Amino acid sequence: MKCLICKGDYAPLMTKDFSKSHYGFLMRDTPLVHYIKCAVCGFTLSETHAAMDAARWSELNVEFHDYIESGRSPINQPPYIDQAVMLRILSAHGVITFDSVVDYAGGHGTLSRILRKYFDMRLPVFEPYMQASDGVDYIAERDLQTYDVVINSALFEHLFTRDAFDKINGLVSSRGCMIVHTVVCESVPRDENWFYMDPPVHCAFHTNKSMQLLMDQWQYEASIYCPPARCWVLLKKASPDLESVIAGVNNELQKEYLLFKRGFVDYWK
Repeated sequence: MKCLICKGDYAPLMTKDFSKSHYGFLMRDTPLVHYIKCAVCGFTLSETHAAMDAARWSELNVEFHDYIESGRSPINQPPYIDQAVMLRILSAHGVITFDSVVDYAGGHGTLSRILRKYFDMRLPVFEPYMQASDGVDYIAERDLQTYDVVINSALFEHLFTRDAFDKINGLVSSRGCMIVHTVVCESVPRDENWFYMDPPVHCAFHTNKSMQLLMDQWQYEASIYCPPARCWVLLKKASPDLESVIAGVNNELQKEYLLFKRGFVDYWK
């Protein structure tokens, strides 16, 4: 098997025993999970998850997210209110537009609800596994198109095929952006207690190098990182004055709220 990011060779990284984990009951049939790491770009993948059949993978996702929504799980949810504030600020400054937007794999629509209630912003949601009973504008898969803004929050760590990554990118218009919330580090640690491997649906782990390669392959020019929202905004096109716009936002807020780079913002070293 070759790395799905750069086609480099994988090498064994470690095995995690989920029977010792808080989430062991969710991994009852596959307690031992084997991880492999690309020797070139560092992208790390769970061989065990990649070998799951579609029905089992779907079942695991539904069970996990139902458990998360119950409030009994110790895992931290994405910083939805910080993401909403970031989206409002970027929209107010014309960095992104909300005229053409989708939250891809947006789960129960928490971000969509927050944006509608507190900022009067409409965020349609596509969700293949679960849907809230009401109050969220869901889009059927057959109705997906291309968008100027494609948001995916806590999703990149759930994808174990190149087709799955490319499918999301294929929704981004030629002038658009992809907003990604995940963990990206300089190197994935060889530590079965690493917090980002704790959730049993996390099977893909990205590095600064692998993300830069994805940007290059998908032809994104620049990126913005927002530390409070833990989000990257990957931009197909970056206007000549964008860096000064970002500097203006930071000056207005009197903090380094947004970071800009031609390429991938490698914030976490």
